[in-house]
Amino acid sequence: MTGRSRTSRRSVLTALLAGAVSVPLLGAAPASSAATDTLELPSPTGPRPVGRRTLHLVDRHRTDPWVPTARGRELMVSVSYPARSSGGDTAGYMTESEARRLLEAKGLAGVVPAATVAGTRTHAQVDAAPAPGRFPLVLLSPGFSMPRTTLTALAEELAARGYVVAAVDHAYESVGTEFPGGRVPPCVACDRVGVDVEEATVVAGRAADLSFVIDELTDRRRAGALAHVIDPRRIGVAGHSIGGAAAMATMEADRRVRAGVNLDGGFFVRDAGAGLGRRPFMMIGAEAVHGPANTGSDWAATWNRLYGWKRWLTVTGAGHFSFTDIPWLAEQLGLADPEVPLPGERGWYLTRDYVRAFFDLHLRGVPQPLLNGPTSSHPEVVFHQP
Repeated sequence: MTGRSRTSRRSVLTALLAGAVSVPLLGAAPASSAATDTLELPSPTGPRPVGRRTLHLVDRHRTDPWVPTARGRELMVSVSYPARSSGGDTAGYMTESEARRLLEAKGLAGVVPAATVAGTRTHAQVDAAPAPGRFPLVLLSPGFSMPRTTLTALAEELAARGYVVAAVDHAYESVGTEFPGGRVPPCVACDRVGVDVEEATVVAGRAADLSFVIDELTDRRRAGALAHVIDPRRIGVAGHSIGGAAAMATMEADRRVRAGVNLDGGFFVRDAGAGLGRRPFMMIGAEAVHGPANTGSDWAATWNRLYGWKRWLTVTGAGHFSFTDIPWLAEQLGLADPEVPLPGERGWYLTRDYVRAFFDLHLRGVPQPLLNGPTSSHPEVVFHQP
């Protein structure tokens, strides 16, 4: 393979894994108008206050797959959980350093000030005391090169509904994740996937990361109060893009995980799904990419290997990022993507409703008619049952 072809393949793969578009490039608004806007995530619909703790976890027993000289495999984890109302400070969306790097990577550094993105208002209270009780645990893994913060609205929604939610950043796989001491490691994986590393390597590494997070959060000596409110018999996992592939891989490698969701991601792994047994799995993504008419998607082959409860849902008019915070925030800045017909607000509502229904059914045992078939209230969602 020539240097030029390697570079081309790397660029294409990175675009596909990260979503094929710049964080909605949209019709660029002047930086001055963007700077005056205050961004806010959607309000959670659940009755519980939400707390947030940020953890720096290091697996000393694993070599980092991207930087073997690193001292173990490092992860940053945002844990959102049902809390006692404390009236404390609201958790930040991301640091200004993280926001700056994300905007630079997506070509928006001159359009949106980093302080605007970093200052996005969340609905979680920093280090609030956990509410009494035992709650299901859901892990979230973001898309390739994306930080965990792009799934913050989903984390807060589930936490307000009575889940402990751990959103995980995987070292050297994000364009902007700040570690203790202000370190922001480069996205080494961005330069290697598709060149000398296969996508399946990313998936397997993330599965190991998520299992390690489960170990840490359910260990009362290490996690303290958080471990006391987690029910280790009710664990689920969801991810966006390649994080969705990691959700399935985690289930196959770790029997503690009972249910999983892939948000618009390919699977990348040979025979993906064959090891799930009868555990439930849901795929929900953009119709244009993951509908049955697209023979380039691996969803049909994966569907045929699933023997438990399963759903294959596509959303008409959705784009790759429609299942994350990004379109919701972009539209507040007047930066709606003209190539994605589905409004960001509507994409968020659909993601919220179906993911919440899935985990309520499979981790709580609460019947969910929404998952039984098409509804007039959610006409964009197509059920595929080949």
